Amino acid sequence: MKKQVLLSLVTAATVGVVAAHAVPVVYKLPDETAAFKPGPNLELVQANCTGCHSSDYVNTQPRNVKSKKDFWQAEVTKMIKVYGAPIEDADVPKIVEYLAATY
Repeated sequence: MKKQVLLSLVTAATVGVVAAHAVPVVYKLPDETAAFKPGPNLELVQANCTGCHSSDYVNTQPRNVKSKKDFWQAEVTKMIKVYGAPIEDADVPKIVEYLAATY
């Protein structure tokens, strides 16, 4: 019985120490340093793309491609088929239009 009481006291003391040191974690995210450029269907692009990556990712893509439209079509298709981006079929041409016109 004495062992059980001692164990209860040790457990209660340990829980009290842990609870006394528990504080909420507060941190500030860094300010956004990049944004999508203005263009046709911008809101659609923001809604579909920013859930997985920032606009900085778009800025890292090649610029000297033969056909911007074909390049961006392939990129959007890759995002859907390889990475599982939940983009509606009807939105794909609008996203491609924005990317080809803006980047």
